[in-house]
Amino acid sequence: MTLFGTAGIRGPVDGTVTPAVALSVGQAAGAPGETFVVGRDGRETGPALAAAMEAGLESAGADVLRLGQVPTPALAFGSRGRRGVMVTASHNPPEDNGIKLFADGVEYDRDAELAIEAAVGSPEPARWDEWGRSADREILDAYRDAVTAYVRERFPTLSDGNDAETATEESRPLEGLSIAVDCGGGVGALATPQILERLGARVAALNATVDGHFSARESKPTPETLTDLSAFLESGSFDLGIGQDGDADRFVVLGPDGDVIHEDTILAVVAAHYTRRAHSSDPVVVTTPNASARIDEQVRTAGGRVERVRLGSLHEGIAREREEGDADTEVVFAAEPWKHIHTRFGGWIDGVASAGIIAALTREAGGTDALREPVTERPYRKVSVDCPEQHKEPAMEALETALPDAFPDAEVDTDYGVRLEFPDASWVLVRPSGTEPYVRIYAESDAVDQLVADAREVVETAIANAD
Repeated sequence: MTLFGTAGIRGPVDGTVTPAVALSVGQAAGAPGETFVVGRDGRETGPALAAAMEAGLESAGADVLRLGQVPTPALAFGSRGRRGVMVTASHNPPEDNGIKLFADGVEYDRDAELAIEAAVGSPEPARWDEWGRSADREILDAYRDAVTAYVRERFPTLSDGNDAETATEESRPLEGLSIAVDCGGGVGALATPQILERLGARVAALNATVDGHFSARESKPTPETLTDLSAFLESGSFDLGIGQDGDADRFVVLGPDGDVIHEDTILAVVAAHYTRRAHSSDPVVVTTPNASARIDEQVRTAGGRVERVRLGSLHEGIAREREEGDADTEVVFAAEPWKHIHTRFGGWIDGVASAGIIAALTREAGGTDALREPVTERPYRKVSVDCPEQHKEPAMEALETALPDAFPDAEVDTDYGVRLEFPDASWVLVRPSGTEPYVRIYAESDAVDQLVADAREVVETAIANAD
């Protein structure tokens, strides 16, 4: 049975993520002596699925602390020193739901997920007198306090004084900044506006009532779904806008004109910030193959290096770099577009902490235009090429040779698809979709249309020859 994708278990509740599946996963994950925190987003199906998960965990011998409705990063924060389960489908539509498992603040790695899959369907309940107990637990106040303190610690000079000692619990590094936040009916409404206000910002919160139907807009924040936020920014006087998804692990940034700032630019800015302020001589940023070379440029300029890992596996990339590095190596940041891990704060993806950090960086720079000014933003394209599932593997094998032959001036990386990087920092990535019958082409270049056209010709030939 295949349950886990690149972000836990996710899918429709009428077939993929049923109460029976939640019960079975809970029985497979639980064990005597373990403690799990269990949280859920605002979806209508969350209470029943969380109850089924709790029953499975307890019957396997684990104790359960029920957190109720919380952002996914708050659940991850609460799983430090124990285990956790978040019932969420993140940015999927309301008829979907999902399950994410955590251990000590970090998502389960692939080996742990495979162990759960192997155990599902053959439960071994604990002895009747070893079944776990449950209790309610409040985590939101502690999480909001922790994010607030983290941002204050990183930006002491934006507060009333000029050194870290003045970054007290009363300091306001966002004083004078005005922010419009579109929570999209998600559980980010329980944390993001409150934290930004405590940090000193003037906050206008849109769609800030938790709504399991996502009635105001689709859960996934995109330029197409954030039109109300964009119009609100245009009609008001705000320094920036922030849009979040249903469980607040991802976020989108808009300028005061209402335009979405490219996710790779935001990633590059935050990566450069962490690299400049690293505590080691070997600062490392972990990202994914589809991330722009503008990130590499900014990190190199700041004195660090970039390492890549397959999509959905940032935590595995962090563990790899920590294991393979030396005493001077520090993973200072890890991210794929709109999904950031602030490694000095915790090992989880956190769109709430990201909102605080990018707001402080905006105030420090003097506005979003100044914030993005150091970043070279080249035209970007993403193209899908039809490819039957059975042709993906032979086509990709052929492309490992065919693409370098077609672009002899490029540096080649074949760890996660085929990525070509050119001397002018242009790049192209070709990789198979993990869920749809496509091979994807990602490219960034001043001549991006020509680069995509040339790459597409090679890709289509490889797919045709795989028949």
